[in-house]
Amino acid sequence: MNNSVPNDWLRPDWPAPSQVRALCTTRGGGYSAAPYDSLNLGTHVGDDPAAVRVNRALLQRALGRRPVFLDQVHGTDCVALTAQLPDGTRADACSLTADAAAETSGLACTIMVADCLPVLLCDTAGTWVAAAHAGWRGLAGSQGRGIVEATLPTPYASKQPLALMAIAQEAPEIIAWMGPCIGPQAFEVGDEVRAAFVAAHPQATLHFAPHGPGKWLANLSALARQRLHAAGVSRVYGNDGSPEWCTVGQPSRFFSHRRDRVSGRFAACIWLD
Repeated sequence: MNNSVPNDWLRPDWPAPSQVRALCTTRGGGYSAAPYDSLNLGTHVGDDPAAVRVNRALLQRALGRRPVFLDQVHGTDCVALTAQLPDGTRADACSLTADAAAETSGLACTIMVADCLPVLLCDTAGTWVAAAHAGWRGLAGSQGRGIVEATLPTPYASKQPLALMAIAQEAPEIIAWMGPCIGPQAFEVGDEVRAAFVAAHPQATLHFAPHGPGKWLANLSALARQRLHAAGVSRVYGNDGSPEWCTVGQPSRFFSHRRDRVSGRFAACIWLD
């Protein structure tokens, strides 16, 4: 990691192995003009493409490797990073193994957000990392399988009792860090969002507070934590739903599409040294 990393960026506080490195940018330190000021990393939001290129180059210098930018569509596809994988690959999560990292000149799993939840994952052996873009659609998924389940390696992804026993006995443990997202005091949703989560996990009702007829305040980070726990990932760090993690409530630090409508994107990155 380059020493030029701005002090304002987030460095995950979690017990990851030393070879696992991670960062989460903020909106500061870049070259975009308002309303994308200043470190907008998204090419699809109407910003000057030249400014975005400079911002992405700044991020690459800070990481000391290439951040691979995906075309995120609020789906449940996860792709494995390789040197040949181009920016713009359609997926909402990506993973990198130690073997693949050794064969490349340096890649970083990268997720862009502006209210959705970035989830970074690694195993305790330091041989696998991943990043997932968890908006409510991707997190809910279909029939209980969303972006969390799609990103986790086997046997976590199966969620079967015997598989979970294998996790405890043989496989390295997976830990997670959740970055900033829209907070439970700001994320108003309709009945259909609540129903999508409750259908697969009845206890998801705990993470929706009534907010008028047919409206609810959803706790996105708590819903993600619930899905991670259900999949066998019990050690989850970072976003606890408190106001300091809310993108909407911190306009000087984080982009927020819900707050501003026209907004840039910040990024969460994870890689293997």
